[in-house]
Parts: sequence; structure tokens; C-alpha cells
Amino acid sequence: DMLVTQAENNMKRKKKIGFEMIIETALGMQNVYEISTASKRNESLHFGIADYAASTKAKTTGIGTQNPKYSVLTDPDKSGKREVVWSDMWHYPLSRMVIAARAAGLRPVDGPFGEIKDPDAYESSANRAAVLGCEGKWAIHPSQIDLANKVFSPPEAEVNKAKRILEELEKAAKEGKGAAQLDGRMIDAASARMAENIVNINKLITSK
Repeated sequence: DMLVTQAENNMKRKKKIGFEMIIETALGMQNVYEISTASKRNESLHFGIADYAASTKAKTTGIGTQNPKYSVLTDPDKSGKREVVWSDMWHYPLSRMVIAARAAGLRPVDGPFGEIKDPDAYESSANRAAVLGCEGKWAIHPSQIDLANKVFSPPEAEVNKAKRILEELEKAAKEGKGAAQLDGRMIDAASARMAENIVNINKLITSK
């Protein structure tokens, strides 16, 4: 930060340079919030999943892929016939990074996915990241760009529902109510904030 400030002042640069940081070690993840708030230039955190896996000595050699041994056995119908259900071995660190980024006002971005010939697996990984709150995911191959845009762009139906939530809550506010109902579900101020996120993301995308 100090070196960049000196360079900006020397060059009389008016537009500030922002920092995008990759969290890719156990130590970095342990100190992720402190890293997030270390400079006003910070803009985003990215999950450096391969180096993170090496740092934690995770049992994997893939970049962003899942180890099939990270699974659970279930017996949903109590028949004695158990099924293997996969879980997400990257859920905890990615979620922790997202929380730190959002708490510091930064943008969380999921990292790379090495299986460039498996679009379904990439999309599945991107969906998990999006559900946790990431705003995007790295595309390390041209074939992954459209997949990332598809996952992180809210679908029209979702945008329309968000707009309806805001409309219903606006009507409720005019009637002096703090909450309302939409399609049989209660909506309130928290619903409005979630809906605004979707509407704002859609505005950013459609304005490009």
C-alpha cells in the first residue's frame, strides 16, 4: 500500500489502484479477515484453491475438484441399502473467505477449476460458490467463460421475483406494515435486502 501510494503520488495519478488478493495458504485463511481490512485499496478476495490444498496437505491432486472419499453413507428409506452422497470438501474455507470478504466490504471470487473438459463439474462447482455468496469464479479456459456468466447472472425469473418482493414491501410500508406476503411466504426487510442484491447485480450485468 505504501509503495503504491508513493508511486501514485510521484506519477500524479488521480485514479487509485485497487488490490485483489488471493487467499492460498493455511496461514492466509487463518488471518483472512485481518488481510481483508489491511488496506483501503482492497477490493476482492480470491480462493487460491490449488496452493491452499497444498498448504493444508489436503488429499487431492486436482485443482478445485472433489476427492470422492469425501462422502457420507446414507440409508434414506431405511432399507439397509446405503447410498454414497458426495459432499463439498471446499465448503468451509470458501465460506470462511466469503464471510471475511463481505464483513470487510470486499467482493469474494471463487478460484480455478482444472478439469477443463468437464463443463458439468465446473458448473456444479460454480453453483456451490454462488450459493455461498461468491460474485464470480475464475475461468482458466475459454470454454469456462460462458459457464461462469451463466451461473453468476441471475435468471430472468429470479430478477422478476426480486422486483415483486420490493414492490410488495413498498406497498406494505405505505400501509404501515413491517412485513408482507408473497406467494404464501412472509417477506420483510431482510427479504428486501436480498432482493436488492439480485436487482443490483442484474443492473450491473445488463449495463455492460
